[in-house]
Parts: sequence; C-alpha cells; structure tokens
Amino acid sequence: MSKQKGELIIAYNKEAKTDYEIIETYEAGMVLEGPEVKALRSKQTVSFKDSFVRIENGEAWLHNLYIAPYRYATIKPPDPLRKRKLLLHKREILRLMGKVKERGYTLVPLKVYFKDGKVKVEIALARGKKAHDRREELRERDLERQLRRELKGGRIKL
Repeated sequence: MSKQKGELIIAYNKEAKTDYEIIETYEAGMVLEGPEVKALRSKQTVSFKDSFVRIENGEAWLHNLYIAPYRYATIKPPDPLRKRKLLLHKREILRLMGKVKERGYTLVPLKVYFKDGKVKVEIALARGKKAHDRREELRERDLERQLRRELKGGRIKL
C-alpha cells in the first residue's frame, strides 16, 4: 500500500479570514485517535465553529474542533469536541505564547488537511477585526471588482 503524497484539504475555516487579520501561520501535527482519522479519511463533517488554540503548560491544545464520529467504529468513539494536542516545536510554542500574551492576539485554526498521509492543522496568529475594518474591507473589494469589470469591458477611458 503506497503512502499518499501531497496535500489534501479536509476542511477550511472560512470565517477566520473575515473575523481576523492573519499575522502568521504555522503548520502543526494533531494527536488523534484511530476512529477520528478514519472519519477524516471518509470525509466526515469537520466544523471550526468556536474552535481556538490555547497554550497550557507549554503545550498547544486545539479546543472545540468538531470531528463527526466514525459510524463504523468498533470501539466507543471519542468525544467529537474533545481538546486535541497539537505537535509544534518548543521554540514555536514559546514564540506563540509570548505573542498571545500581547493584547489582542489569538490563535485560530485555518484548515485541516492530509500531508504525506498525516493529519495536519494550519493555525494562525491573528488579531480580531473591528466592525468598521470589515466594512472597509468589503468596500475595497467592491471597488476592486467594479474596476476589474470596467477594465474587462473596455469601458474605462484613461
């Protein structure tokens, strides 16, 4: 049986980009139980609703990531919302811990994916956006879309 190469995205956190300003991203391994990996391989539901990363006792933990229970599991499936340990280098954890202690920074998961047959999670050091920041971003995106449409149609006069 050959190992799977490359990257296969399982789930993506769409709300993270709208609610947060992404500063840095990190790739971390995730400690999972057998039925959870089976559920991810069979493309079961994964939900990022209210999920976050917290550093406790020098270890990174992913809270509230919902992985639907694997329906064919022979053993009792684990709690779908349990906290899962993230595998990061010590220096990355220390750096993140220092950044999170600064006011306004938080750690959020961006996506869960398979990389070379292993489950990985991309986490981001982020700062929450204010309502006026989101409105400004929507306004800019609207103007950009309008400009592209006019350039494409050849209606713009320089």
